[in-house]
Amino acid sequence: MHVTTHGTESGPPVLLIHGNCSSSGFWEPLVRHLPPHWRIAAPDLRGYGDSPALGVDATRGLRDFADDVAPLLRAMAEESGRPVTVVGHSLGGGVAMQLLLDQPEAIGALVLEAPVSPYGFGGTRDLDGTPTTPDYAGTGGGSANPDFVRLLAAKDRGTDDQASPRNVMRAFYAAPGFDFGADEELLLDTMLSTAVAEDQYPGGGTPSENWPGMAPGERGVLNTLSPRYLNLTGIVDVPVKPPITWIRGDQDAIVSDSSFFDLAQLGKLGLVPGWPGDEDCPPQPMVGQTRAVLQRYAEQGGSFREVVYEGVGHSPHIERPEQFAAVLREIVGD
Repeated sequence: MHVTTHGTESGPPVLLIHGNCSSSGFWEPLVRHLPPHWRIAAPDLRGYGDSPALGVDATRGLRDFADDVAPLLRAMAEESGRPVTVVGHSLGGGVAMQLLLDQPEAIGALVLEAPVSPYGFGGTRDLDGTPTTPDYAGTGGGSANPDFVRLLAAKDRGTDDQASPRNVMRAFYAAPGFDFGADEELLLDTMLSTAVAEDQYPGGGTPSENWPGMAPGERGVLNTLSPRYLNLTGIVDVPVKPPITWIRGDQDAIVSDSSFFDLAQLGKLGLVPGWPGDEDCPPQPMVGQTRAVLQRYAEQGGSFREVVYEGVGHSPHIERPEQFAAVLREIVGD
């Protein structure tokens, strides 16, 4: 596993876990604003950046990713003599929650930035994560836009196709109209580092009798996020409960209660034909689900705070790096 490091070995340990279709380089706009003496480690998850594409067993949820990162987390805690502040973005937020389930004693604080719902992505209908169909139809690898997957595999850097990686980044990785400026090529590089394969990104689907006609497969990244395999609500019961800070933007179009990446929401908007309606297949209340689980976490002896940035989309650490860094300084302390 490739790991990008910053700072000094004696500094407070901070582990940064990137999200889907990106890599450790996606943290660079934030790292510039962090104290230079912090011991920062940012791994490339398998199949991203400079780490090998080992394939992903989706039936394990996000455990393949978490198992890869766990030795790094333990080493950082042991070498520094203190627990680690773990920051996870989007899919990386799910990996961070899985690490909390597996290694709670190694984590001093958890920062969840626009995290996937603890109930997974898509296919659930209420704050308790009730499935909309028994086979979790509409979730997993088959839900990916095939044009985006094709252009991602081709490492397309253009803007001619609406589904090009650059256009997707501009439209959804931040709030509408955000200017990535000089960082745009760097951030696009992280997207294009994604390994596209049946057992990596996005993963395959299986036929379903339920709308929209496909259900998750057993291999690949998007299938790891399906609620068929992913349930992180066990964080409520971990014996050691580090404080959790949940950071999100109010204009997030990816992780929201009306996500443009949720096929139920697209069906409701008339963009995917045959939608069965709100009673049978409502959009997933992603934000509400996360809040409900974190409230239970607090009721069971933990603590959390929710930080919401107005006018910000899916990547607060890029859209508001100075403010995000200030929050981290409060958490890390030195």
